Amino acid sequence: MDVLARAARVRLMGFDVDGVMTDGSLYFTPAGEEIKVFSSLDGHGLRMLMDAGVEVAIISGRSSRALELRAANLGITELHMGVTDKRARLHELLAARGLDAAAAGYMGDDVVDLPILRACGFSATPLDGHDFVKQHVDFVGTRRAGHGAVREVCDLLLRAQGKLDALHAAYLS
Repeated sequence: MDVLARAARVRLMGFDVDGVMTDGSLYFTPAGEEIKVFSSLDGHGLRMLMDAGVEVAIISGRSSRALELRAANLGITELHMGVTDKRARLHELLAARGLDAAAAGYMGDDVVDLPILRACGFSATPLDGHDFVKQHVDFVGTRRAGHGAVREVCDLLLRAQGKLDALHAAYLS
């Protein structure tokens, strides 16, 4: 099955954070507070995806107050931080919605993401994802993590589902 056919079936799209929604750099203030930098381009893509009826979940191995604030800002209610078994969490989310794995997608960047990436109907990694991960996903983006990689995947999903043109048209009227 080709990538667009896989993307057309996605009803729940999950995203990793460090190395996907951010460039993977970890910044800490002298007080120990973590700072993350997010792309507004990515954020708008996530909003459009949700507006089109695709549920967005963030499933991350790390916890961060900055991520809590970003998820709240975007209206993402499925925020799962400090998750050691991302695949199990995905299965819980799918079961709660009566969906099968073919209706799930995930974007991750490193080898720790492979179990969840391989459990989904659609999987993606940014241009700068780990080389081994690139060998095992459906889609390798052309944009770097934290610099439009998430938006690229959102647009791909929306295009595959026949919703992107209508969403874009709303900005032209």
